[in-house]
Amino acid sequence: MSYVVNGEELETGEEDFLLEANFSDDVPPVIAANEKITLTDDHWTVINWLRERYKEDGATPNFRNMVSMLDEAYPGNDWKKKLYELFPNQPARQGCRIAGLTKPYGKGGY
Repeated sequence: MSYVVNGEELETGEEDFLLEANFSDDVPPVIAANEKITLTDDHWTVINWLRERYKEDGATPNFRNMVSMLDEAYPGNDWKKKLYELFPNQPARQGCRIAGLTKPYGKGGY
């Protein structure tokens, strides 16, 4: 499978993750539509946060660390519940896929 964004074919690998990260804001809506998700401002908050983690660390956090770090960065939300509402199919993995990132290593990052 691959995604076509603005006429460019983006190659995917295992579980439909991009083989190379793509930070264009045109990518998430295409991947989200494939997963039957309509992006909201809350989705974009998480997408942008995941992209920053990826740029800074070369990886994204696993779900437990993701919840803890989002609680710290954006207090006042029940992030465990919110992430499952936003990305119901394994939030740490589905969020990364929709953000246009590569497949998390191990069991979902650091």
